[in-house]
Amino acid sequence: MDSAIFEKLTVLGEGAKYDVSCSSSGADRTGFGRIGNTACAGICHSWGADGRCISLLKVLLSNDCVYDCSYCVNRRRADVRRCTFEPRELADLTMEFYRRNYIEGLFLSSAVLVSPDHTAERMYECLYLLREVYGFGGYIHAKVIPGVSPEILTRIGFVSDRLSVNIELPSEASLSALAPQKKSKAIFTPIRQITRMQAEQKTLKPAGLIGKLRPIGDNVSIGDGSLAEMQEAEGRLSSSAPEQAEDLLFSGNGAVRSAASHISLSQSSASQLAAPDRRKRYKEKFAPAGQTTQMIIGASPDSDRTIIKTSESLYRLFSLKRVYFSAYIPISDAPGLPGLMTPPPLKREHRLYQADWLLRFYGFAADEIFTDSEPNLDYDLDPKIIWALRHIEFFPIEINKASMEELLRIPGIGNVSAKRIMRQRRIAAVKYDDLKKMGVVTKRARFFLTCSGRYYGDKVLDPESIRRRLNETDKDRQLSMFDFLEQQRIAAGSQPPLLSPQSGAPHSALPLPAGSQMSILSPQSTAHPQSTAQPQFALSSLTPPPAFQELIG
Repeated sequence: MDSAIFEKLTVLGEGAKYDVSCSSSGADRTGFGRIGNTACAGICHSWGADGRCISLLKVLLSNDCVYDCSYCVNRRRADVRRCTFEPRELADLTMEFYRRNYIEGLFLSSAVLVSPDHTAERMYECLYLLREVYGFGGYIHAKVIPGVSPEILTRIGFVSDRLSVNIELPSEASLSALAPQKKSKAIFTPIRQITRMQAEQKTLKPAGLIGKLRPIGDNVSIGDGSLAEMQEAEGRLSSSAPEQAEDLLFSGNGAVRSAASHISLSQSSASQLAAPDRRKRYKEKFAPAGQTTQMIIGASPDSDRTIIKTSESLYRLFSLKRVYFSAYIPISDAPGLPGLMTPPPLKREHRLYQADWLLRFYGFAADEIFTDSEPNLDYDLDPKIIWALRHIEFFPIEINKASMEELLRIPGIGNVSAKRIMRQRRIAAVKYDDLKKMGVVTKRARFFLTCSGRYYGDKVLDPESIRRRLNETDKDRQLSMFDFLEQQRIAAGSQPPLLSPQSGAPHSALPLPAGSQMSILSPQSTAHPQSTAQPQFALSSLTPPPAFQELIG
Protein backbone atom coordinates (compact mmCIF):
# COMPACT_ATOMS: atom_id res chain seq x y z
CA MET A 1 0.00 0.00 0.00
CA ASP A 2 1.27 3.44 -0.91
CA SER A 3 2.43 5.44 2.11
CA ALA A 4 0.20 8.41 1.21
CA ILE A 5 -2.87 6.16 0.99
CA PHE A 6 -1.98 4.50 4.29
CA GLU A 7 -1.64 7.90 5.95
CA LYS A 8 -5.05 8.97 4.65
CA LEU A 9 -6.57 5.70 5.86
CA THR A 10 -5.08 6.22 9.32
CA VAL A 11 -6.44 9.75 9.67
CA LEU A 12 -9.86 9.19 8.08
CA GLY A 13 -10.41 5.84 9.77
CA GLU A 14 -9.74 7.46 13.14
CA GLY A 15 -12.18 10.26 12.34
CA ALA A 16 -14.98 7.82 11.50
CA LYS A 17 -14.94 5.94 14.81
CA TYR A 18 -17.44 8.28 16.49
CA ASP A 19 -20.28 7.24 14.18
CA VAL A 20 -22.00 4.18 15.67
CA SER A 21 -24.99 3.80 13.35
CA CYS A 22 -23.67 0.88 11.37
CA SER A 23 -24.16 -2.35 13.31
CA SER A 24 -26.12 -4.57 10.92
CA SER A 25 -27.43 -4.61 7.40
CA GLY A 26 -30.68 -6.55 7.23
CA ALA A 27 -30.21 -6.81 3.46
CA ASP A 28 -29.80 -9.93 1.32
CA ARG A 29 -27.98 -9.31 -1.96
CA THR A 30 -27.02 -12.24 -4.22
CA GLY A 31 -23.90 -11.80 -6.32
CA PHE A 32 -25.13 -12.68 -9.86
CA GLY A 33 -21.56 -12.74 -11.14
CA ARG A 34 -20.38 -9.95 -8.88
CA ILE A 35 -17.65 -10.08 -6.26
CA GLY A 36 -19.16 -10.83 -2.85
CA ASN A 37 -22.62 -11.13 -1.35
CA THR A 38 -24.55 -9.35 1.36
CA ALA A 39 -26.10 -11.53 4.05
CA CYS A 40 -28.86 -10.62 6.50
CA ALA A 41 -26.74 -11.82 9.41
CA GLY A 42 -25.19 -8.41 10.03
CA ILE A 43 -22.32 -6.07 9.19
CA CYS A 44 -19.72 -3.95 10.94
CA HIS A 45 -17.83 -5.48 13.83
CA SER A 46 -20.87 -7.33 15.11
CA TRP A 47 -21.76 -10.93 15.76
CA GLY A 48 -23.91 -12.45 13.05
CA ALA A 49 -26.78 -14.85 13.52
CA ASP A 50 -24.42 -17.74 12.74
CA GLY A 51 -21.98 -16.68 15.46
CA ARG A 52 -19.27 -15.19 13.26
CA CYS A 53 -17.80 -11.71 13.59
CA ILE A 54 -18.47 -9.53 10.56
CA SER A 55 -16.44 -6.44 9.75
CA LEU A 56 -16.41 -3.60 7.27
CA LEU A 57 -14.19 -0.73 6.29
CA LYS A 58 -15.45 2.25 8.26
CA VAL A 59 -13.92 5.41 6.89
CA LEU A 60 -14.51 9.03 5.98
CA LEU A 61 -14.19 10.28 2.43
CA SER A 62 -12.87 13.55 3.88
CA ASN A 63 -12.49 15.26 7.23
CA ASP A 64 -12.05 18.73 5.75
CA CYS A 65 -15.35 20.17 6.97
CA VAL A 66 -16.81 23.60 6.31
CA TYR A 67 -19.17 23.27 9.28
CA ASP A 68 -18.16 24.22 12.81
CA CYS A 69 -20.30 21.98 15.03
CA SER A 70 -19.03 22.32 18.61
CA TYR A 71 -19.28 18.61 19.45
CA CYS A 72 -17.51 17.31 16.32
CA VAL A 73 -13.88 16.23 16.24
CA ASN A 74 -13.63 17.33 12.58
CA ARG A 75 -15.17 20.78 13.02
CA ARG A 76 -13.67 23.63 11.00
CA ARG A 77 -11.73 25.17 13.90
CA ALA A 78 -10.37 21.84 15.19
CA ASP A 79 -6.61 21.44 15.05
CA VAL A 80 -6.52 18.11 13.20
CA ARG A 81 -4.77 16.95 10.09
CA ARG A 82 -7.02 17.26 7.02
CA CYS A 83 -7.15 14.51 4.41
CA THR A 84 -9.42 13.65 1.49
CA PHE A 85 -9.65 10.43 -0.50
CA GLU A 86 -10.05 10.54 -4.22
CA PRO A 87 -13.09 8.39 -5.17
CA ARG A 88 -10.97 5.90 -7.13
CA GLU A 89 -8.41 5.66 -4.31
CA LEU A 90 -11.08 4.61 -1.82
CA ALA A 91 -12.75 2.23 -4.29
CA ASP A 92 -9.42 0.52 -5.02
CA LEU A 93 -8.63 0.32 -1.30
CA THR A 94 -12.00 -1.28 -0.54
CA MET A 95 -11.54 -3.91 -3.24
CA GLU A 96 -8.01 -4.73 -2.06
CA PHE A 97 -9.20 -5.16 1.52
CA TYR A 98 -12.09 -7.33 0.39
CA ARG A 99 -9.90 -9.59 -1.76
CA ARG A 100 -7.62 -10.12 1.23
CA ASN A 101 -10.63 -11.03 3.39
CA TYR A 102 -10.08 -8.09 5.73
CA ILE A 103 -13.62 -6.75 5.33
CA GLU A 104 -17.03 -7.73 4.03
CA GLY A 105 -18.42 -4.29 3.29
CA LEU A 106 -18.00 -0.54 3.42
CA PHE A 107 -19.37 2.13 5.72
CA LEU A 108 -18.78 5.47 4.03
CA SER A 109 -19.30 8.82 5.70
CA SER A 110 -17.75 12.21 5.20
CA ALA A 111 -17.36 15.71 6.50
CA VAL A 112 -18.98 18.44 4.42
CA LEU A 113 -16.33 19.15 1.80
CA VAL A 114 -17.11 22.45 0.00
CA SER A 115 -20.89 21.79 0.02
CA PRO A 116 -23.33 18.91 0.63
CA ASP A 117 -23.83 18.32 -3.10
CA HIS A 118 -20.10 18.37 -3.86
CA THR A 119 -19.46 15.85 -1.09
CA ALA A 120 -22.36 13.62 -2.15
CA GLU A 121 -21.19 13.61 -5.77
CA ARG A 122 -17.75 12.34 -4.75
CA MET A 123 -19.33 9.69 -2.53
CA TYR A 124 -21.55 8.56 -5.39
CA GLU A 125 -18.57 8.38 -7.75
CA CYS A 126 -16.77 6.07 -5.31
CA LEU A 127 -19.82 3.83 -4.81
CA TYR A 128 -20.54 3.74 -8.55
CA LEU A 129 -16.99 2.53 -9.21
CA LEU A 130 -17.45 -0.23 -6.65
CA ARG A 131 -20.83 -1.41 -7.89
CA GLU A 132 -20.70 -0.89 -11.65
CA VAL A 133 -17.03 -0.89 -12.60
CA TYR A 134 -15.53 -3.34 -10.09
CA GLY A 135 -18.70 -5.41 -9.67
CA PHE A 136 -18.65 -5.28 -5.87
CA GLY A 137 -21.73 -7.01 -4.46
CA GLY A 138 -20.94 -6.67 -0.75
CA TYR A 139 -22.63 -4.48 1.82
CA ILE A 140 -22.47 -0.69 1.47
CA HIS A 141 -23.75 1.75 4.08
CA ALA A 142 -23.67 5.38 2.95
CA LYS A 143 -24.04 8.37 5.23
CA VAL A 144 -26.22 11.03 3.61
CA ILE A 145 -25.17 14.65 4.02
CA PRO A 146 -28.09 16.89 5.15
CA GLY A 147 -28.93 19.36 2.41
CA VAL A 148 -28.08 17.05 -0.50
CA SER A 149 -30.16 17.40 -3.66
CA PRO A 150 -32.86 14.75 -4.32
CA GLU A 151 -31.25 13.66 -7.62
CA ILE A 152 -27.90 12.76 -6.05
CA LEU A 153 -29.59 11.10 -3.05
CA THR A 154 -31.59 8.88 -5.38
CA ARG A 155 -28.50 7.73 -7.22
CA ILE A 156 -26.67 7.00 -3.96
CA GLY A 157 -29.65 4.98 -2.73
CA PHE A 158 -29.54 2.67 -5.76
CA VAL A 159 -25.90 1.71 -5.15
CA SER A 160 -26.19 1.36 -1.35
CA ASP A 161 -27.76 -1.22 0.93
CA ARG A 162 -28.50 1.16 3.77
CA LEU A 163 -28.64 4.93 4.15
CA SER A 164 -28.50 7.03 7.28
CA VAL A 165 -29.03 10.70 8.04
CA ASN A 166 -27.82 11.71 11.48
CA ILE A 167 -30.09 14.17 13.28
CA GLU A 168 -27.38 14.39 16.01
CA LEU A 169 -29.45 16.33 18.56
CA PRO A 170 -33.12 15.85 19.52
CA SER A 171 -34.17 19.48 19.94
CA GLU A 172 -34.07 22.72 18.00
CA ALA A 173 -32.52 24.59 20.92
CA SER A 174 -29.58 22.18 21.13
CA LEU A 175 -29.12 22.15 17.37
CA SER A 176 -29.02 25.95 17.23
CA ALA A 177 -26.59 26.19 20.14
CA LEU A 178 -24.12 23.48 19.11
CA ALA A 179 -24.53 23.23 15.32
CA PRO A 180 -25.93 26.56 14.07
CA GLN A 181 -25.10 25.76 10.43
CA LYS A 182 -27.36 22.70 10.41
CA LYS A 183 -31.06 23.27 9.84
CA SER A 184 -33.88 20.90 10.71
CA LYS A 185 -35.42 21.16 7.23
CA ALA A 186 -32.13 20.08 5.62
CA ILE A 187 -31.96 17.09 7.99
CA PHE A 188 -35.51 15.81 7.56
CA THR A 189 -35.87 16.39 3.82
CA PRO A 190 -33.61 13.44 2.85
CA ILE A 191 -35.16 11.26 5.57
CA ARG A 192 -38.57 11.97 4.08
CA GLN A 193 -37.38 11.24 0.54
CA ILE A 194 -35.79 7.92 1.50
CA THR A 195 -39.02 6.83 3.19
CA ARG A 196 -41.13 7.74 0.16
CA MET A 197 -38.82 5.95 -2.25
CA GLN A 198 -39.03 2.80 -0.13
CA ALA A 199 -42.80 3.11 0.03
CA GLU A 200 -42.96 3.39 -3.75
CA GLN A 201 -40.92 0.20 -4.12
CA LYS A 202 -43.02 -1.53 -1.45
CA THR A 203 -39.96 -2.25 0.69
CA LEU A 204 -40.93 -0.07 3.65
CA LYS A 205 -41.30 -2.07 6.85
CA PRO A 206 -41.78 -0.89 10.44
CA ALA A 207 -38.96 -1.29 12.91
CA GLY A 208 -39.22 -4.37 15.09
CA LEU A 209 -42.76 -5.07 16.29
CA ILE A 210 -44.00 -1.48 16.25
CA GLY A 211 -47.66 -1.51 15.26
CA LYS A 212 -48.09 -5.24 15.88
CA LEU A 213 -48.38 -5.41 19.66
CA ARG A 214 -50.55 -2.34 20.20
CA PRO A 215 -52.78 -0.05 18.09
CA ILE A 216 -50.77 2.63 16.35
CA GLY A 217 -51.41 6.08 17.73
CA ASP A 218 -52.13 5.06 21.33
CA ASN A 219 -50.18 7.16 23.83
CA VAL A 220 -47.80 8.36 21.14
CA SER A 221 -46.17 11.74 21.56
CA ILE A 222 -43.17 13.47 20.09
CA GLY A 223 -40.54 15.60 21.77
CA ASP A 224 -41.65 17.44 24.85
CA GLY A 225 -45.06 18.19 23.38
CA SER A 226 -47.92 16.03 22.19
CA LEU A 227 -48.33 14.56 18.74
CA ALA A 228 -50.46 16.63 16.40
CA GLU A 229 -53.55 15.11 14.91
CA MET A 230 -52.48 12.29 12.63
CA GLN A 231 -53.85 11.90 9.15
CA GLU A 232 -55.64 8.86 7.84
CA ALA A 233 -52.44 6.82 7.73
CA GLU A 234 -51.77 7.76 11.38
CA GLY A 235 -48.36 9.15 10.52
CA ARG A 236 -47.11 5.99 8.83
CA LEU A 237 -46.35 5.52 5.20
CA SER A 238 -47.87 2.86 2.99
CA SER A 239 -47.18 1.88 -0.57
CA SER A 240 -50.67 2.92 -1.63
CA ALA A 241 -50.60 6.41 -0.08
CA PRO A 242 -47.03 7.64 0.43
CA GLU A 243 -48.09 11.25 0.09
CA GLN A 244 -49.98 10.99 3.41
CA ALA A 245 -46.76 10.92 5.43
CA GLU A 246 -46.26 13.53 8.09
CA ASP A 247 -43.01 15.33 8.51
CA LEU A 248 -40.92 15.70 11.60
CA LEU A 249 -39.82 19.26 12.12
CA PHE A 250 -38.19 20.96 15.08
CA SER A 251 -40.29 23.47 16.91
CA GLY A 252 -38.98 26.52 18.69
CA ASN A 253 -39.65 25.18 22.19
CA GLY A 254 -37.07 22.41 21.83
CA ALA A 255 -39.51 19.67 20.90
CA VAL A 256 -40.18 17.76 17.74
CA ARG A 257 -43.60 18.32 16.26
CA SER A 258 -45.62 16.86 13.42
CA ALA A 259 -46.57 19.15 10.58
CA ALA A 260 -47.94 18.99 7.07
CA SER A 261 -45.44 18.10 4.39
CA HIS A 262 -43.58 21.05 2.86
CA ILE A 263 -41.76 19.13 0.16
CA SER A 264 -43.66 16.68 -2.00
CA LEU A 265 -42.09 13.96 -4.11
CA SER A 266 -44.74 12.48 -6.37
CA GLN A 267 -44.53 9.03 -7.89
CA SER A 268 -43.82 10.42 -11.35
CA SER A 269 -41.00 12.70 -10.23
CA ALA A 270 -39.51 9.94 -8.08
CA SER A 271 -39.50 7.62 -11.07
CA GLN A 272 -37.65 10.22 -13.14
CA LEU A 273 -34.93 10.35 -10.49
CA ALA A 274 -34.43 6.61 -10.54
CA ALA A 275 -31.11 5.20 -11.70
CA PRO A 276 -30.94 4.38 -15.42
CA ASP A 277 -31.89 0.91 -16.61
CA ARG A 278 -28.75 -1.22 -16.75
CA ARG A 279 -30.47 -4.15 -18.49
CA LYS A 280 -29.07 -6.75 -16.12
CA ARG A 281 -30.38 -9.99 -14.75
CA TYR A 282 -31.16 -8.35 -11.43
CA LYS A 283 -33.09 -5.26 -10.44
CA GLU A 284 -31.48 -2.76 -8.12
CA LYS A 285 -33.50 -1.68 -5.11
CA PHE A 286 -33.37 1.65 -3.36
CA ALA A 287 -31.68 1.20 0.04
CA PRO A 288 -33.10 -2.30 0.64
CA ALA A 289 -31.81 -2.37 4.23
CA GLY A 290 -33.67 0.84 5.13
CA GLN A 291 -32.34 3.89 6.93
CA THR A 292 -31.02 4.70 10.39
CA THR A 293 -30.00 7.78 12.33
CA GLN A 294 -27.92 8.71 15.34
CA MET A 295 -28.21 11.04 18.32
CA ILE A 296 -25.39 12.25 20.53
CA ILE A 297 -26.02 11.68 24.24
CA GLY A 298 -24.66 14.04 26.86
CA ALA A 299 -23.56 16.95 24.67
CA SER A 300 -26.82 18.85 25.25
CA PRO A 301 -29.06 19.20 28.31
CA ASP A 302 -31.96 17.33 26.67
CA SER A 303 -33.72 14.85 28.94
CA ASP A 304 -34.02 11.14 28.29
CA ARG A 305 -37.72 11.66 27.73
CA THR A 306 -37.06 14.08 24.85
CA ILE A 307 -34.59 11.65 23.27
CA ILE A 308 -36.86 8.60 23.49
CA LYS A 309 -39.93 10.47 22.30
CA THR A 310 -37.98 11.71 19.30
CA SER A 311 -36.95 8.12 18.59
CA GLU A 312 -40.56 6.98 18.89
CA SER A 313 -41.72 9.55 16.37
CA LEU A 314 -38.99 8.57 13.92
CA TYR A 315 -40.00 4.91 14.14
CA ARG A 316 -43.71 5.56 13.70
CA LEU A 317 -43.61 8.29 11.07
CA PHE A 318 -40.62 7.29 8.98
CA SER A 319 -40.26 3.56 9.77
CA LEU A 320 -36.57 3.89 10.54
CA LYS A 321 -34.78 0.62 11.16
CA ARG A 322 -32.87 1.88 14.15
CA VAL A 323 -32.01 4.97 16.14
CA TYR A 324 -28.49 4.83 17.55
CA PHE A 325 -27.18 6.61 20.61
CA SER A 326 -23.58 7.73 20.93
CA ALA A 327 -22.24 8.82 24.32
CA TYR A 328 -20.51 12.16 23.91
CA ILE A 329 -16.76 12.02 24.45
CA PRO A 330 -15.49 15.47 25.53
CA ILE A 331 -13.17 16.73 22.81
CA SER A 332 -13.80 20.47 22.98
CA ASP A 333 -13.90 23.16 25.65
CA ALA A 334 -16.52 25.15 23.75
CA PRO A 335 -19.25 26.84 25.84
CA GLY A 336 -22.32 24.73 26.41
CA LEU A 337 -20.46 21.41 26.32
CA PRO A 338 -19.42 19.21 29.26
CA GLY A 339 -15.92 19.75 30.61
CA LEU A 340 -12.98 17.90 29.12
CA MET A 341 -12.64 15.75 32.24
CA THR A 342 -16.30 14.66 32.18
CA PRO A 343 -16.53 10.89 31.61
CA PRO A 344 -18.72 9.73 28.70
CA PRO A 345 -22.26 8.83 29.89
CA LEU A 346 -21.94 5.16 28.96
CA LYS A 347 -24.47 3.92 31.51
CA ARG A 348 -27.01 6.45 30.27
CA GLU A 349 -26.38 5.31 26.69
CA HIS A 350 -26.98 1.72 27.77
CA ARG A 351 -30.29 2.53 29.48
CA LEU A 352 -31.45 4.52 26.44
CA TYR A 353 -30.79 1.50 24.25
CA GLN A 354 -32.88 -0.61 26.63
CA ALA A 355 -35.73 1.92 26.46
CA ASP A 356 -35.42 1.99 22.67
CA TRP A 357 -35.69 -1.81 22.64
CA LEU A 358 -38.91 -1.57 24.63
CA LEU A 359 -40.34 0.71 21.93
CA ARG A 360 -39.41 -1.56 19.05
CA PHE A 361 -39.97 -5.05 20.41
CA TYR A 362 -42.13 -4.90 23.55
CA GLY A 363 -45.02 -2.67 22.58
CA PHE A 364 -44.17 0.17 24.98
CA ALA A 365 -44.84 3.83 24.31
CA ALA A 366 -42.55 6.62 25.47
CA ASP A 367 -45.19 8.02 27.82
CA GLU A 368 -45.30 4.67 29.63
CA ILE A 369 -41.55 4.72 30.29
CA PHE A 370 -41.43 8.27 31.65
CA THR A 371 -43.57 10.45 33.88
CA ASP A 372 -43.73 14.20 34.35
CA SER A 373 -41.86 13.90 37.62
CA GLU A 374 -39.28 11.47 36.20
CA PRO A 375 -38.11 12.75 32.78
CA ASN A 376 -34.88 10.75 33.00
CA LEU A 377 -34.24 7.03 33.28
CA ASP A 378 -33.13 5.28 36.43
CA TYR A 379 -29.56 4.20 35.76
CA ASP A 380 -29.52 1.56 38.52
CA LEU A 381 -32.27 -0.64 37.04
CA ASP A 382 -33.44 -1.22 33.51
CA PRO A 383 -36.55 0.69 32.29
CA LYS A 384 -38.74 -2.41 32.14
CA ILE A 385 -38.23 -3.12 35.84
CA ILE A 386 -38.88 0.52 36.71
CA TRP A 387 -42.16 0.41 34.76
CA ALA A 388 -43.19 -2.78 36.58
CA LEU A 389 -42.41 -1.30 40.00
CA ARG A 390 -44.37 1.82 39.08
CA HIS A 391 -47.38 -0.32 38.09
CA ILE A 392 -47.16 -3.01 40.71
CA GLU A 393 -50.97 -3.29 40.70
CA PHE A 394 -50.74 -5.22 37.40
CA PHE A 395 -48.69 -7.97 39.04
CA PRO A 396 -48.26 -10.82 39.67
CA ILE A 397 -49.29 -12.21 36.27
CA GLU A 398 -50.23 -15.87 35.92
CA ILE A 399 -47.78 -17.32 33.44
CA ASN A 400 -50.23 -19.94 32.13
CA LYS A 401 -53.03 -17.47 31.34
CA ALA A 402 -51.29 -14.29 30.20
CA SER A 403 -51.45 -13.03 26.65
CA MET A 404 -48.34 -12.37 24.58
CA GLU A 405 -48.52 -8.65 25.36
CA GLU A 406 -48.82 -9.36 29.10
CA LEU A 407 -45.89 -11.78 29.05
CA LEU A 408 -43.69 -9.13 27.42
CA ARG A 409 -44.44 -6.75 30.30
CA ILE A 410 -42.89 -9.12 32.85
CA PRO A 411 -39.24 -8.24 33.60
CA GLY A 412 -36.95 -11.09 32.69
CA ILE A 413 -39.14 -12.37 29.83
CA GLY A 414 -38.14 -11.47 26.28
CA ASN A 415 -39.65 -12.11 22.89
CA VAL A 416 -38.05 -15.53 22.43
CA SER A 417 -38.92 -16.83 25.90
CA ALA A 418 -42.49 -15.45 25.59
CA LYS A 419 -42.97 -17.37 22.34
CA ARG A 420 -41.63 -20.52 23.98
CA ILE A 421 -44.06 -20.13 26.86
CA MET A 422 -46.99 -19.66 24.46
CA ARG A 423 -45.93 -22.74 22.49
CA GLN A 424 -45.45 -24.88 25.59
CA ARG A 425 -48.90 -23.95 26.95
CA ARG A 426 -50.54 -25.65 23.95
CA ILE A 427 -49.15 -28.95 25.18
CA ALA A 428 -49.07 -28.68 28.97
CA ALA A 429 -48.99 -26.14 31.77
CA VAL A 430 -45.68 -24.33 32.24
CA LYS A 431 -43.90 -25.11 35.49
CA TYR A 432 -41.61 -22.72 37.33
CA ASP A 433 -38.63 -25.03 36.86
CA ASP A 434 -39.20 -24.88 33.10
CA LEU A 435 -38.88 -21.10 32.88
CA LYS A 436 -35.10 -20.98 33.16
CA LYS A 437 -34.78 -23.61 30.43
CA MET A 438 -36.94 -21.40 28.21
CA GLY A 439 -34.57 -18.45 28.64
CA VAL A 440 -36.47 -16.56 31.35
CA VAL A 441 -34.28 -14.61 33.79
CA THR A 442 -35.97 -15.98 36.90
CA LYS A 443 -33.99 -13.84 39.36
CA ARG A 444 -36.00 -10.87 38.04
CA ALA A 445 -39.16 -12.50 36.73
CA ARG A 446 -40.03 -14.38 39.94
CA PHE A 447 -41.13 -11.16 41.66
CA PHE A 448 -43.74 -10.41 39.01
CA LEU A 449 -45.38 -13.72 38.08
CA THR A 450 -47.21 -16.71 39.45
CA CYS A 451 -46.95 -20.22 38.09
CA SER A 452 -50.03 -22.42 38.52
CA GLY A 453 -51.20 -20.02 41.25
CA ARG A 454 -47.97 -20.07 43.25
CA TYR A 455 -45.90 -16.92 43.85
CA TYR A 456 -42.13 -17.37 44.02
CA GLY A 457 -41.06 -13.89 45.09
CA ASP A 458 -41.10 -12.25 48.50
CA LYS A 459 -44.00 -12.78 50.84
CA VAL A 460 -45.17 -9.20 50.29
CA LEU A 461 -45.49 -7.65 46.84
CA ASP A 462 -43.84 -4.39 47.84
CA PRO A 463 -42.01 -2.22 45.23
CA GLU A 464 -39.34 -1.00 47.65
CA SER A 465 -38.60 -4.50 48.88
CA ILE A 466 -38.39 -5.83 45.31
CA ARG A 467 -36.14 -2.95 44.32
CA ARG A 468 -33.72 -3.71 47.13
CA ARG A 469 -33.61 -7.37 46.19
CA LEU A 470 -33.04 -6.59 42.52
CA ASN A 471 -30.27 -4.12 43.34
CA GLU A 472 -28.54 -6.83 45.35
CA THR A 473 -28.64 -9.29 42.47
CA ASP A 474 -27.83 -6.79 39.71
CA LYS A 475 -24.72 -5.27 41.27
CA ASP A 476 -22.30 -7.15 39.08
CA ARG A 477 -18.65 -6.23 39.36
CA GLN A 478 -15.40 -7.47 37.92
CA LEU A 479 -13.79 -10.11 40.11
CA SER A 480 -10.43 -9.31 41.64
CA MET A 481 -7.62 -11.79 42.14
CA PHE A 482 -7.43 -10.51 45.74
CA ASP A 483 -11.06 -11.34 46.53
CA PHE A 484 -9.89 -14.33 48.55
CA LEU A 485 -8.25 -11.91 51.04
CA GLU A 486 -11.55 -10.18 51.68
CA GLN A 487 -13.24 -13.54 52.18
CA GLN A 488 -10.54 -14.60 54.62
CA ARG A 489 -10.89 -11.33 56.54
CA ILE A 490 -14.65 -11.68 56.81
CA ALA A 491 -14.37 -15.31 57.88
CA ALA A 492 -11.84 -14.39 60.61
CA GLY A 493 -13.76 -11.33 61.76
CA SER A 494 -10.80 -9.00 61.14
CA GLN A 495 -11.08 -5.25 61.10
CA PRO A 496 -11.95 -3.71 57.68
CA PRO A 497 -10.07 -1.45 55.43
CA LEU A 498 -6.50 -2.47 55.27
CA LEU A 499 -5.48 0.35 52.92
CA SER A 500 -7.42 3.18 54.64
CA PRO A 501 -5.64 3.91 57.97
CA GLN A 502 -7.23 6.17 60.52
CA SER A 503 -4.29 8.56 60.99
CA GLY A 504 -1.82 6.05 62.34
CA ALA A 505 -4.28 3.77 64.12
CA PRO A 506 -2.95 0.22 64.39
CA HIS A 507 -4.06 -2.20 61.68
CA SER A 508 -4.92 -5.82 62.19
CA ALA A 509 -3.29 -8.17 59.76
CA LEU A 510 -5.37 -10.30 57.46
CA PRO A 511 -5.10 -14.03 58.01
CA LEU A 512 -3.30 -15.47 54.99
CA PRO A 513 -3.42 -19.00 53.61
CA ALA A 514 -0.98 -21.37 55.23
CA GLY A 515 2.49 -21.34 53.67
CA SER A 516 2.10 -17.98 51.95
CA GLN A 517 3.24 -14.45 52.73
CA MET A 518 1.59 -11.34 51.43
CA SER A 519 2.95 -7.85 51.39
CA ILE A 520 0.62 -5.03 52.32
CA LEU A 521 0.83 -1.27 52.43
CA SER A 522 1.35 -0.76 56.15
CA PRO A 523 1.54 2.62 57.90
CA GLN A 524 4.94 3.48 59.31
CA SER A 525 3.69 6.25 61.55
CA THR A 526 2.87 5.95 65.23
CA ALA A 527 1.34 9.38 65.51
CA HIS A 528 -1.31 10.01 68.09
CA PRO A 529 -4.87 9.59 66.71
CA GLN A 530 -5.43 13.32 67.27
CA SER A 531 -2.29 14.24 65.34
CA THR A 532 -2.63 15.79 61.92
CA ALA A 533 0.48 14.04 60.59
CA GLN A 534 -0.27 11.83 57.63
CA PRO A 535 0.88 8.21 57.91
CA GLN A 536 3.63 7.14 55.53
CA PHE A 537 3.27 3.91 53.58
CA ALA A 538 6.02 1.51 52.61
CA LEU A 539 5.82 -1.47 50.32
CA SER A 540 7.29 -4.56 51.90
CA SER A 541 8.31 -7.68 50.03
CA LEU A 542 5.68 -10.21 49.20
CA THR A 543 5.46 -13.81 48.18
CA PRO A 544 2.26 -14.49 46.20
CA PRO A 545 0.18 -17.56 46.97
CA PRO A 546 1.21 -20.70 45.04
CA ALA A 547 -1.93 -20.61 42.90
CA PHE A 548 -1.15 -17.07 41.78
CA GLN A 549 2.48 -17.99 41.10
CA GLU A 550 1.28 -20.72 38.73
CA LEU A 551 -1.10 -18.23 37.06
CA ILE A 552 1.65 -15.73 36.25
CA GLY A 553 4.23 -18.43 35.43
